[in-house]
Amino acid sequence: MVRRRGHVIAWGFTLVELIAVLILLGILSFVALPRLQQTAGFDQLGFHDRVGAALRFAQKSAVAQRRLVCATVAPDRLALSVATAFGDIACANPMAGPAGANPAALAPSAAATLSAAPAGPLYFQPAGTVTSDGAGANPTDFVLSVTGQAPITVRGVTGLVD
Repeated sequence: MVRRRGHVIAWGFTLVELIAVLILLGILSFVALPRLQQTAGFDQLGFHDRVGAALRFAQKSAVAQRRLVCATVAPDRLALSVATAFGDIACANPMAGPAGANPAALAPSAAATLSAAPAGPLYFQPAGTVTSDGAGANPTDFVLSVTGQAPITVRGVTGLVD
């Protein structure tokens, strides 16, 4: 309150103004809140990006370490493992992904699922190729799909992850 020459002047809101603001807030929350709770698209996009990063990391690690790196695909995760020594045709040791987590990529919700065609692990060879077998005899192109997102293509001959 402020006093001026014997008059009291009060600052504030009238009851009508307060009710109008509350009604507007109610309408906005009714419209906006359901949209904020629908995060499935963001979950799928985030999982897609983590899978792509993990596959690129696997290919680069195979070449840098001169060891076989295996990527195992499950509906809710992508796990990496690495061979013990150069020349091994099986991956025995779990390997952390690019962010240090194992599994390398984990789906945040059931709305994001992962599949690979052809099915089975991806074998990133020390030479940079990607095969469907640990011996590295047959370079194979793989297509990984995350629900609601563009497919991730892994080129067998070059190891390129698109």
